[in-house]
Amino acid sequence: MNTNSPKIGLALGSGSARGLAHIGVIRAIKDAGIHIDYVAGTSIGALIGAVYASGKIDSLQGAYLAMDWKKIAYFFDVVFPKSGIIDGKKVANFLREYIHSERIEELPLSFKAIATDYDSGEEVLFETGDVIEAVRASISVPGIFTPVRIDDRILIDGGLVNPVPVDVARKMGADIVIAVDLNHEVITGKHHSQTKDQTDEGVLQALSRLSGGRYKAAMERIEEKLHSFDNVPTLIQAREWLAEETLPNIFEVLLTSTNIMVTQITQTRLRIDPPDVLIQPPLGDVRFLEFNRAEEIISIGYETMCQHLDQLPPDFFTISRNPT
Repeated sequence: MNTNSPKIGLALGSGSARGLAHIGVIRAIKDAGIHIDYVAGTSIGALIGAVYASGKIDSLQGAYLAMDWKKIAYFFDVVFPKSGIIDGKKVANFLREYIHSERIEELPLSFKAIATDYDSGEEVLFETGDVIEAVRASISVPGIFTPVRIDDRILIDGGLVNPVPVDVARKMGADIVIAVDLNHEVITGKHHSQTKDQTDEGVLQALSRLSGGRYKAAMERIEEKLHSFDNVPTLIQAREWLAEETLPNIFEVLLTSTNIMVTQITQTRLRIDPPDVLIQPPLGDVRFLEFNRAEEIISIGYETMCQHLDQLPPDFFTISRNPT
């Protein structure tokens, strides 16, 4: 192997279930004979990137391909909303099956994860320390996953500050950065034609069942309290207004708001730190928890990466090499 060859970095962006496209992108890169030297990941990009850096990406792909709604719901340990709907411990346990190194610096491939400091809004870069904690912090979508406390910091989703960490990959030493942006076609504020059991709401229903009916019981208590004010005109109007179902539920509001913000941040960051190769799989209609569409999403990621490889000049592949 030529040690003077330019180093290649992979910047894997945020995007919830759309992040399964990262697996397809990685497969296409591997099939093209390109060796990646550095991986930087945000949110789902941190999760996929950590498993890739651990050398277990094929096993992870198999696990996602076998997922249905029931299996998706199992991994989300619902808690009564305080600082988030999902605690994330089962996700962490799931990751331990594929990441056998306890510390980032022990991974076979150089890896970094990005999170956000809740109090200061600063970007937090994980380059050493516990791998699972770093990924768990990076995926903490506000209002959905509970934040992670590490030392004296409360940490949330890295997508709020650096959705596609191109600059991090460069600082790691990459001469060429391949970036995967999953937020460019996100559909926001639109109703989908899917049935409830095919949407995030279907997953929420499954989560409610798995949580032993705690949500149902809580809502019944709230409804009981509201009935004591049945004669209050304002509440009567509010009930009639809500009954029209003209508004999205709170889960959709949280996710759509986050998507709008992250999309804007992504566009700005990519203008400031443009990658050498930008991969944007067409996945705008994939919703937050649609991991059951794994085969489709992975295939789109693979095909999109292959299209970009075909468009690259031949001399690009003179810097591509298989590790010896």
